[in-house]
Amino acid sequence: MRIRDRVTTVAAAVLALAAVLGGPPAQAQVEGTNYAVLSPAQPTQNPGKIEVLEFFSYACPHCAEFYPLVSTWLAMQPKDVAFRRVPVGFERPPWINLQRAYFALLASGDFDRLDGPLFAAIHQEHLLLFDESALADWVGKKGGNAEKFAAAYVSFGINNQTVQADKMVEDYHVTGVPTLVVDGKYVALGNTLSELISNTDLLIAKVRAEHAAAAPAKKK
Repeated sequence: MRIRDRVTTVAAAVLALAAVLGGPPAQAQVEGTNYAVLSPAQPTQNPGKIEVLEFFSYACPHCAEFYPLVSTWLAMQPKDVAFRRVPVGFERPPWINLQRAYFALLASGDFDRLDGPLFAAIHQEHLLLFDESALADWVGKKGGNAEKFAAAYVSFGINNQTVQADKMVEDYHVTGVPTLVVDGKYVALGNTLSELISNTDLLIAKVRAEHAAAAPAKKK
């Protein structure tokens, strides 16, 4: 997705979100403008819910701008929406190291505390957190478990998760971030971050209607 207009402050992001939360407007979505169809469609982890995937990188400035908006949006989602993030590497060593850092933070138990601060450290404080040593040192300074993080970072489990994430990037044809995919088959489009959220909401409504329409057929 190409971002032409940036959301420059958290306040602007929240204001944009407030407009969205009034409910998606009754309007026709246009393939190629509001969304793209993923071919082939990909299986979701929980077929009983509407899965939304965010492909992202801590190294991406647009993802850093998107983080407060999508976090606020996520807190407002109903129970039938399942959200999952997938870190990308794009064969760039610094991005790959941050991809591993995402999974290592989850494994060390420090993710909830340090997820947002890692974006801020890189894009606001301009810290060079692009290798294992610098990342582990930063985790420790922020009150996390540096030893557990470092052990997870080089573990077989993290290697496997990184390989799986790379495979998803390939399967979902992800070429830029942030990218949002709904129900394994619709890719939200938008020229701004707020448009990306708005079109994702419309796709969620579209998929919810598709699920409801398919339900009676399954009972026959």
